[in-house]
Amino acid sequence: MAILPVAIGLMAVSALVVFWITPRLIKHLKARGLVGKDMNKLGRPEVAEMGGIAVLLGFIAAMLVSIFFHSYLKTPEGLSLVSILGAFLTVAVIGLIGVIDDLIGWNKGIRQWQHALFPLFAALPLMALSIGQTTMGIPLLGDVELGILYSLIIIPIGITCAANASNMLAGLNGLEAGLGAIISATILAIALLSGKTEAAIITASLLGALLAFLYFNWHPARIFPGDSLTLAIGAAVASAVIVGDLEKYGVMLFGLYFIELAIKAKHKFQSQCFGIPQKDGTLKADPRGGSLTQWIMRRGRFTEKQVVIILLAIQAIIALIVLAAFLTNPRGS
Repeated sequence: MAILPVAIGLMAVSALVVFWITPRLIKHLKARGLVGKDMNKLGRPEVAEMGGIAVLLGFIAAMLVSIFFHSYLKTPEGLSLVSILGAFLTVAVIGLIGVIDDLIGWNKGIRQWQHALFPLFAALPLMALSIGQTTMGIPLLGDVELGILYSLIIIPIGITCAANASNMLAGLNGLEAGLGAIISATILAIALLSGKTEAAIITASLLGALLAFLYFNWHPARIFPGDSLTLAIGAAVASAVIVGDLEKYGVMLFGLYFIELAIKAKHKFQSQCFGIPQKDGTLKADPRGGSLTQWIMRRGRFTEKQVVIILLAIQAIIALIVLAAFLTNPRGS
């Protein structure tokens, strides 16, 4: 827990940067016509897009502060600068990919399969630096030494799957940032308790930025996250669990996304998370279905905010289960 003050400080840095940048970003994005329609509201009002830029800048600022303190003040002790730089580059690269994706869009020039594979490029820094524990516990086989296969196979798969997963369950005000905040907070708690300094720094930098962004993205949203945020959330979480050897907890925390993947696959990845806005403020499920959000909408007459809160509550329950699993066997991380 010696890293706790540092984690709090990094959360404050990333949050302050996001609070300062986002209002200005909203103004300039609208002035340049970089807006999207809020599909879950009557009249489909236009909202500024690409809010992930603010979160990325907040995350980058906090990470740079951690690098500065380590380089010049030698704190926190025992920090692996190689791991921090690898994660930093991975998130920065995928953030750039997300910005390009937001500007072009797979349905406007980038094919969907290309959109899914682009995060592979972001994994290159972690692969090149050979970061992570190469021995993994595999069910029925026990601990298996993967050697170079960990860098060549596990890392790119982990970064790509996590980035695309966080981009899959999206489209409602506050949903993407809210889920990302709960997941990053859980990994941060585990990292603090287990002394995983690098994982704590990464998730603290992300968490502060996401909490600040939620202020602007919560219903009714003044700015949308865009792929620049959803891809970055997945990459940052994956980077944290890789450098912290916390892979199994990361996989467990993405349980909701696995369910969404199964639903989307059943619908050949042609479905959306949006509902059909009603005059009373509720959302009606799309008759075609194709998302967890649609499944919740069929359970009752819920507003957009209520659908998001239900999903965040489910994610919070998953987070508590993961924390309980860690506390039951903390040395097994």
